[in-house]
This record gives sequence, structure tokens and C-alpha cells, in this order.
Amino acid sequence: MSPRPAPLVSAEAHDDGRLEVTAPGYRLTVEPDGVTARLAAGADHPLQLSLPGALDRVGARDETLSVDPPVLTTEDACPLITVARRSTAWQSAHTRLWCGPEGPEVSWHVTGSGRLDETHLLAFRSALGGRGSGLRPSGHAWQTLFSPNPGAPRRLLRGAGESAVIGVCGDARAGRGHWFFTPAPLCLALTRTALPDDAEPATGLADAWWTVGIGCPVAAQTFTQLAYVPSDGGWHLRLDHEGHTTVDGAFRTPTVRLAPGHPDPYAGLRSHRSWLVARGWAPPPSPQDGAARPAWWSEPMFCGWGAQMARARDTGRPAPELSTRAEYDAHLDHLARHGLVPGTVVVDDKWQRRYGSWEPDAGRWPDLRGWIAERHAAGQRVLLWWRAWATEGVPAGWCVRTPDGHPVALDPGHPEARALLRDNLRAMLAPDGLDADGLKIDFTADTPSGHHLVGHGPAWGVALLHQQLAVMYAAAKEAKPDALVVTHTPHPAFADVTDMVRLNDMLRLDDPDPYAPVVPQMRYRAAVARAGCPHLLVDTDDWCAPDLAQWRAYTEAKPALGVPALYVTTHLDRTGERLQARDYATLRTQWRSGVWRGRTD
Repeated sequence: MSPRPAPLVSAEAHDDGRLEVTAPGYRLTVEPDGVTARLAAGADHPLQLSLPGALDRVGARDETLSVDPPVLTTEDACPLITVARRSTAWQSAHTRLWCGPEGPEVSWHVTGSGRLDETHLLAFRSALGGRGSGLRPSGHAWQTLFSPNPGAPRRLLRGAGESAVIGVCGDARAGRGHWFFTPAPLCLALTRTALPDDAEPATGLADAWWTVGIGCPVAAQTFTQLAYVPSDGGWHLRLDHEGHTTVDGAFRTPTVRLAPGHPDPYAGLRSHRSWLVARGWAPPPSPQDGAARPAWWSEPMFCGWGAQMARARDTGRPAPELSTRAEYDAHLDHLARHGLVPGTVVVDDKWQRRYGSWEPDAGRWPDLRGWIAERHAAGQRVLLWWRAWATEGVPAGWCVRTPDGHPVALDPGHPEARALLRDNLRAMLAPDGLDADGLKIDFTADTPSGHHLVGHGPAWGVALLHQQLAVMYAAAKEAKPDALVVTHTPHPAFADVTDMVRLNDMLRLDDPDPYAPVVPQMRYRAAVARAGCPHLLVDTDDWCAPDLAQWRAYTEAKPALGVPALYVTTHLDRTGERLQARDYATLRTQWRSGVWRGRTD
């Protein structure tokens, strides 16, 4: 009989009460007091982990009064360490560390009742007496932090002492500029190597990157954002539930996995997605992936927003007023004269009379159904732009509202609001409706946020956005099975509510100095999208280019990133620079080549 193979992960209980776990890529030591642990990979400086956690209720801070010694058992042939504690906010509380082959997975469990405010993971508030009271975060020796959530376009990396946010809220205001992906994968990458903030994240640092990712069913992601909270030599994670997650009995936080040994952040994101799929927290590839995907989805796209903005520069009129049949006919005729016929046309903001309704603005689009039929006769498809969360034209009672009843966002938790979304999608896409071919969903970063807002269901934050997109996606496919749904949500759990991930705007135009190199920023976003949702297409976007030179550079780069999208026809809206004959020639050559269709991830 051959000898039984040694387990990948082993554990040992020492006489002094320490528990030590050894795995191929890491070593974990839990101290006898159950308060702290050391986590190391190879010769790397160990992380100091604060284990108890803090799950604040509305009106009650969670402080730890005492901690029991750690208990070692096994689960699924891997070591399981449990540490119980006494809490000021909960009847009982414990931390659970499951030590898998790729890294420990940590979750926090409580029993009691109340509404969650903030959840602090890998930190706790100590009321242990004589042992350092107050907030005690985890410690690190990391130098560089990678976030998959784009922020300032100049920067691809940041120092490990800076904060980072991944979530579903953001806008152009200070401190809220992280709206390009909502949401991005809930996974950060860190390394001890100090790198400049404009360095390409794929640095080839051997196995020097750690990932810190969270996972749970998307319906349980009832928080608006995950925050990486740095401190003096320390860090922890915070989830913002805003009082909208009710605990009545037992509650378990999302699981945090700490996984070392990645050659670059994108490899870490791919590992994170594989972990989510293995746990059933993200969907595996669907039948629409790969060869089963409709061929027209990969045709070059023209979106009219950049051309609308250029015409707004010329006319002084607001860009949404320039979403008209006459304007789009002129844009498409101009492209056709240069030998450019896009396979897909996106009619952008604001084709409809009211943002919350399917009805076209009759003054701008007197016969939108007829215009779409003309595009179909020319062999083209049409997508309609849609503003997520819009309340214009939606009864206030169907919305998330302020305490005094003011509507903030359409609420997919309300049955009438869900029915309205389904009716809108059918009217937009069904053959007996406008007969459009899909939609481009924008402004997902308007997800409602606030402790005192009033909704109609248990979903909030990430879960509420997924609920809205799920209603829209199902309705789109029911109206037209090959409908194309475009979002900017590369979170792996959102792969079942989108077909194509849009890279979003190149710049943050409301910054004091918005100029930034475009190509590195968009390469980074495309790499995040492919790592988070590798079976989805990528919409490369095209707005707003800082200048013609950068527009040209990005045009050349697009086929390596995804489906080429064109937003301009005659000149750039930011600088007024006009496209030249060489630019149209480049586009003709690129579109005819179709090289992006053969790219595999």
C-alpha cells in the first residue's frame, strides 16, 4: 500500500497555547490570547492580524470585553481556528479562520438583534483593560497598494498608507471620484516593493503581491462600499451598511481571504474570481460566452455622446438637447462618406422624454422606431442609453426616499418599480416596441446611500444595484434574446447581469487639472475587466480624449483591449482639434481587420 500523501495544509498546537498552520505558500501563527495572529509568506515580513473584529449596531459600538483562547478543529480536511469573544453589542461573537491551501479565509459571526452600521474587519475596539484600549487595527509592511477601482486617471497605483474604496457610489465631487467602475471586484493587491504611482501594475515582481478580497453571495453584499482604512503602520477593512442590514439571530460577515504569491495584481484578481466561482459566489461561464455569443456584439460601435459634446461646444446648447435624429443622421452620414459604417450605434443622453420612461422625446426623435428600422435595413444594430436609478417620471412611492418623502432613486425593491423597469425594457426592445437591440446602462454610481433613506426591501448597496440590473437584464433577454446589455460593473458576481463591460470615461473632467495619459489608464481598466469577468466583452469607450495625439494613441491601442468604440465624427469636444484624413484611414483599416475578434484572454 502506498503511503498516504501529506495534507497541503497542516496545523500544530504548541504547549504554550500557540496554534501554527503551515501551507505551501504561507505560515499562520495564532497567539494564545486569541487577539492577534502573524501571517507570513516565505521570508516576507509577517502581517500582524487583529482577530476579534467590530460589528457596530446603530446606536451601539461593538467593543471587545474579553477573548477566549483559540480552538483548533478541522473542516474539509483543512485547519479551522475559532476564537470567541465577549462583545458590548452582541449576545455572542466569534472569529472563524479557515486555513485553505491558497490563504486563510476569515469571517466574523455574531448573535443578537439590531441594524448594522459599520463593520470593521481585521480590527477591533479593545476594552480588555490594561492592554491598550481603543481601536486596534492590523499591522503591515506593505509599500504599494493596487485598487481595481479606478480613481485619478494619472495614477495606477498608490502607497499602502493611502485609502481606497470599492463600491457602488461616486460622482465628480471631492473624495468621490471612484465612479468609473461601480462596482469593481472587491479585492485589493499589495506588495512590499515601493513602486511609483504611474507604474504599470503588471510589474513582474515574482510572487510578491498579496490579495485581500472579500466574498459572499451578492444578495448578502448589503453595503455601499468596501474601504481599505490605513493608519500609522496599520490597516483594516470597513463595510458601510448604513443601518440597512437587519440582524435578528445569527449573522455572518462576508469572508476575507488573504492570499499571497501573485506575480501581479491581475493574476491576483483572476485568483479572486476563481475563488468566488468555487464558493458559488460568482457565476461560471454562461452559454452566451465564446462561440455562442452573437457575432454582431463584436462589431465596431459608434456612440453619439462625444459628437453631441463637440456640437455643444460649437452651438452653446446643452449636449443632451443634441441627441436628435437630425444630429445622428448627420454624424452617421459623415462617417459613411469616409468609408466608416459602424455595426452598432448607441443613441445617447437624452433620447427619451423622461429619464425614467421608454417614451422618446417626440421633438428630437419624431419616429425613433422608424429610424431604428432604417438602421436595421442598413445592417446595423441600435443600443439605447439608459440612466440607472432615474426618478424622473417615476411615482415617488416607488422610489428610495428621504425621510420627508423626496425621491432619491428608483427602488427595485418595490414591486411596481420592478414592473415599470420590465415594461420600459419591453417597450424599448421588443419587435412590437421600438425594436432596439440592447442598452447601455450608465450612472450606476448613483446607487442610493444614507442611513435615513427609506426603501422597500432588505437589499441595499451592492445587492440593491445587482437587483436592479437583474430585473433589467432578464427583461431585456425576454424582449429580445440576443439583446446586448452594456454596463461598467466588472465585479465577478455581476457577470450574470451584463454582456459587455464598458471602460467608462477617460478623464475626470471636474478635477482642477484633468489632463492625464489615456493609454495606460485604459489598459489598466481593461485588464481589471478581463480579470473580473473574463468571458465578457469589453467596450473600449472613447470619451473624453485630452487631445488629438492621445486620441490617436488610444485608437491604435483599442483592438488589443476590446471592441473598438468611436465617439467623435469631425472634431474633439475638449480641444476642437479636427480629425484628419489619416485618422479616418486608420479607423477604416482597423474596423475592416476585425483583429479584436480573435483575441482571447
